[in-house]
Amino acid sequence: MASVLFKHLYKRYPGGVTAVSDFCLEVKDKEFIILVGPSGCGKTTTLRMIAGLEEITEGELFIGDKLVNDVAPKDRDIAMVFQNYALYPHMTVFDNMAFGLKLRKTRKEEIKRRVEEAARILDIAHLLDRRPKALSGGQKQRVALGRAIVREPKVFLLDEPLSNLDAKLRATMRTELTKLHQRLKTTFIYVTHDQVEAMTMATRIVVMKDGLIQQVDTPQNLYDLPCNIFVAGFIGTPQMNFVNGTLERPKNSKEIFFKFNEGFTLKVPDSKNEDGQLEEYIGKEVILGIRPELIHDEERYLEQFAESTIEAKVEVTELMGAEIFLYLSVGEETATTEVTNLVSRVSSRCKARTGDDIKMAIDMSRTHIFDKDTEKVIVH
Repeated sequence: MASVLFKHLYKRYPGGVTAVSDFCLEVKDKEFIILVGPSGCGKTTTLRMIAGLEEITEGELFIGDKLVNDVAPKDRDIAMVFQNYALYPHMTVFDNMAFGLKLRKTRKEEIKRRVEEAARILDIAHLLDRRPKALSGGQKQRVALGRAIVREPKVFLLDEPLSNLDAKLRATMRTELTKLHQRLKTTFIYVTHDQVEAMTMATRIVVMKDGLIQQVDTPQNLYDLPCNIFVAGFIGTPQMNFVNGTLERPKNSKEIFFKFNEGFTLKVPDSKNEDGQLEEYIGKEVILGIRPELIHDEERYLEQFAESTIEAKVEVTELMGAEIFLYLSVGEETATTEVTNLVSRVSSRCKARTGDDIKMAIDMSRTHIFDKDTEKVIVH
């Protein structure tokens, strides 16, 4: 087993394109790290640099205690699972899984033991004599995983391995991968653009944008304590609501209010300014971040958060089974103001329907305030 250490890694392509910039990270032994971000953010390039499939332009990469910048891919003791499975169509499942071991001149008895053990772990022992064309998408994915497992590598690299599966199978395979990681006790580095995969499987998540690391933290901390607007908007479904407004303080008062759309005010809890973080922003424009589950329609919340209620119009309702997403509009469009659109996640008991005018209460204690210019968080 092994840790992976990135020291100021860069990847530049001819023509001046920089795919990865100053990538610094320590992946601990046995961690399940997930690199997440939009297409083109550099996450797959980073994975390919670990595998040795892309040359490192600048910086150092260590697997365990060994500097591997100039080490051939076959000598790095890693195994990679690709998005398209990359199975040999003319070989049986057994031969596909055994292929890498045969190239390494592993003894036949050892190959048989490893393949059968991996097949048992992945519940594909009954498929060993089949060829890939006779397998479903989920079964092909398990074979690709099995081919990596038999190598018994120090590090597993997985490049969007579930993206070709349907929604139900993806959910099942997420659980299976988590169990597999716990059973193998090996370092996993996983790439995806799906933040649900990242939130449900990772011990830590690396959020990337334009080749740069934005934040590295546990799934819960990323959700509760995002460092900037990009992370706040990327993590969470539906995504966080962002409202442009101004922080104001009435004369002869210590209280601070968030004002938007020239007529709506929400009281900012005193706890958010305990250390005076908001003082320099009084009278300035900021961005308020509100998670959908913090916008409530129930009477008890309207009473509890009386100083942060708004009137809104229901534009669309989406029934999700146990909950309803309300798409709301606040205010009216004028020459100087725009309508503010919000998404609320409420109980399926909610009676609101499209076209209704309703009162909603916002739990301001759990909102975030961001600097409008830098987009960095001011206070959680």
